[in-house]
Amino acid sequence: MKKASLMKRRVCRIVLMVLGCAALAATGFGAEFFVNNRTGEDFYDGRSPQPNNAGSGPVRTIARALQLASGSDRINLAKTDEPYRESITLFGSRHSGLAGQPLVIAGNEVVLDGSQPVPPRQWQSIGGSVFRFTPPTPGPQQLFLDGRPAVRVPVGLDGLMPQLEPRQWCYYEGGILFKVEPTKLPDDYNLSYAALPTGITLYFVQHVAIVDLVVQGFRLDGIQAANTARNIYLAGIVARGNGRAGLAVGGASQVEIEACLAGANGAAQLITMPWSETLIRRCRLLGDSADGWVDRGGRVWIDGQKRAGGMESLDTADNEQRPAEQRPAEPVPGQERRS
Repeated sequence: MKKASLMKRRVCRIVLMVLGCAALAATGFGAEFFVNNRTGEDFYDGRSPQPNNAGSGPVRTIARALQLASGSDRINLAKTDEPYRESITLFGSRHSGLAGQPLVIAGNEVVLDGSQPVPPRQWQSIGGSVFRFTPPTPGPQQLFLDGRPAVRVPVGLDGLMPQLEPRQWCYYEGGILFKVEPTKLPDDYNLSYAALPTGITLYFVQHVAIVDLVVQGFRLDGIQAANTARNIYLAGIVARGNGRAGLAVGGASQVEIEACLAGANGAAQLITMPWSETLIRRCRLLGDSADGWVDRGGRVWIDGQKRAGGMESLDTADNEQRPAEQRPAEPVPGQERRS
């Protein structure tokens, strides 16, 4: 009798475990983690959107959430009145989801910002109401005025310093040059520069979805699929005011970009590299500050049509809409999707 009762309890436990696993799979992701840069603390467990007496609550940084999350988990970012000021990296199998169950970063339209205020009294006058600030790290740059990309004047092929109007800037010989209005000094303006390197970097990951996020103010790229980032889905991304590109797809990476907007980036809104594969749907790549798409290699499909050679700008935002977090079921045209 005892053996029968014990066996019955074991069967019940197994059935409950199977049902639990099935319910988890039906959600499309595993655990859910919450981030709030106002009310969160990185010593919380991240498992609830609000702090509670049990010691649970949101973490403060996305980096901490990525330490806690793995596999097909979901990271929810709370929209607050403050940007998230950090540079994050997803790397390897820990940050890789499964086919149909990606690791999800749900941005909820928050701003991921890599800029910092120009320190006081760091501007040097070079004459003609033009002042120079030398960032601590050389390379691509951006200047922000009141939190938005300031009007940039490109340096010509002759390599000479361009003529600036008040409130305009250029990047010249390793420095940011800014022209002030009469009777004003640079410290009278709310100016910031690109300080952190890249907003989101993806290395050797697969099945990742990043949705509804503004990425701005980084020295290099807003989002960079650096190397062997496969089955990556970007939707509802606004990538603006980054030093090189808003979006960059590197070698052996495979990325789908849907319903995204990129503009006011330094060298390109989108850069594609050799051996990469990129699908673009319903996107706007502005030609305001640089070409919309700079083609350095790889294969690119725009709304199902294979394209090459880059573009000054692109606007297919009004094409047929699909759900923001739906993973693409079809492989890149002409090639089976590899895991």
